[in-house]
Order: sequence, then C-alpha cells, then structure tokens
Amino acid sequence: MLSNLLTVTGQVGTLFLMMGVGFALAKLGKLTEQARGQLSYLLLYIVCPCVMVDCFQVERTPDLVREVALGAALATVCYVVYLLIALFFFRRESPDVRDCLRFGTVYGNIGFMGIPLVQSILGADAVIYGALSLAAFNLTLWTLGVLVMGGKQAFSVKKAAVNPGVLGLAVSLLLFLGNVRLPAVLGSAVSFLSDLNTPLAMVVIGGQLACADLAATFRQARLYLACFLKLILVPVLTLLALLPLRLSPGLYCALVLLSATPVAGTTSLFAQQFGRDPTPAVQFITLSTLLSILTLPLFAVAAKMISGF
Repeated sequence: MLSNLLTVTGQVGTLFLMMGVGFALAKLGKLTEQARGQLSYLLLYIVCPCVMVDCFQVERTPDLVREVALGAALATVCYVVYLLIALFFFRRESPDVRDCLRFGTVYGNIGFMGIPLVQSILGADAVIYGALSLAAFNLTLWTLGVLVMGGKQAFSVKKAAVNPGVLGLAVSLLLFLGNVRLPAVLGSAVSFLSDLNTPLAMVVIGGQLACADLAATFRQARLYLACFLKLILVPVLTLLALLPLRLSPGLYCALVLLSATPVAGTTSLFAQQFGRDPTPAVQFITLSTLLSILTLPLFAVAAKMISGF
C-alpha cells in the first residue's frame, strides 16, 4: 500500500510540476490562447497516434493476440457503459459544463498518466495492456467522444473512420499483427514524438488552468459529484463487472487501474477544439487529479489482491 501510494503520489506530483510550467508561461503571456490551440492540434493529430504505434511495437504471440483482442473489446464495452451512466447526470447544467463533465466521467488519463502507472505498478510487460486500453480509448473518443463534446453537427461517418485515433490504431494493429518492426530511424522518430505526449499535454492544461478560477474549483458541488463518478463509481463497477470473467491477473489489474485514473487531458483539448469553454474541463481535471492521490492506490491494491497478481 505504501509503495503504491508513493508511486502514485510521485506520478501526480510530476504531472502538476509540468502543468506549473504551462501555468507560469500563460501568466507571463508567453503561452497564448492561439498557441494552446495549436499545441492541442499537435497532440491530438500527431503525438497521440505515435503513442499508439510505439506501444504496439512488441513481439506478437498467439496468446498475446487473444488477450489484446479480449482486453480491447472489454475496454470498449466499458466506455459505452460509462457514457450511459454519465448521461443520467448533470442534466440541469449549461451545455458546456454538462458535456465537459460527462466527457470527463467517461475518459480517464490513460495515455498521460495511466500507461506510466501501469508500467510502474505492474511492470514493463504490462505496457501492452495500457496500449489495448488506449486503442479502445481512441476508437470511442472519435465516435462517442465527438458526439458528446461536438454534438451531432460535428459527427460524420467519414470523420469517425478517418481520424488520427482510428488511423493510428489501424497502423498499430497492422504492424502488431504482421509482427513488423519499424526501421530504426522511423521507429526512433515515432518514439520521440510519443514521448511528447505527457509533458506537452500537461503544459497545455497548465496554460488553460492559468485562465481558470482556481478558487471556484474547490467550491463547486457538481465537480465533487463528477469526481465521485470518475474516481470511485466507475472503477468499482469495473472491478466487480470484470471479476466473474476470470481474466489474467495482469489484464484485470490494468483495466481496473486504468478505469480509476483521473480525468483525461483530452477533455480540455476537445473542449478547445470544438469551441467549448474549457474552464469546467480544466477544473474537473485539476480536482480529479488531486483526489486521485487518495483513490488510485486503493484500487491498485484491491485489484492486485483480488487477482492475485
């Protein structure tokens, strides 16, 4: 318990230090709203697909293929269920607040925080579980996520099929299933770009945070309700629902741990891209990330004890 607590606390502290850089730059006028929008575009359309490709650059085995397929299918079903739950809440809020809170309840910080946590707590071999969850994340993000944040007018079948998340997933799976390794030069470029994922996203979120009312973050009951849904209800349901399936310990622990991650930085990035007010998204990200210091270790220990990992 203490080891997991220290691991999670260190990860969260690192994230907030990087957010602090963006916060300071925005306060100094060096990270403008236009610049944040451009960086958001870079993250969503270039960096995130590179993360997918990089994670799936592992040796293919029949057992691993089956586990990846099963895990990705379960993760996708989980996202649909999370969204159905979220639709019951925040009906009286303004559209910007309602949709940001619903989106954040569904999508956790898989790429920016989840994968590093899975690697730290479960070991380097468990990174593939983070990758399959990221595959489900990207697949539903550009379909369900676009509908939630952008509305029906922003959704189209073409955009759902041709977008950086789905294209990145398609390339990743083709390479993985074909057991193909990228040439050294190309592989290094993809790896370096994927490494931008966490720091660049945190800097953008920190810049958005500089424009938000921090004091108001801790005074809003709706944010605490949203955090309860994201940090407690969603992982509890995931832990209980997956238990009868008798998954491998690594897959079970990873799916539970990833479901317990705080709100995805993509929430504010999508808000920015679709012309929404990013303030409620940034406030939700900030509060959930702080509170996850308390909740993540509990679910990490529970999942490991139940699965016998």
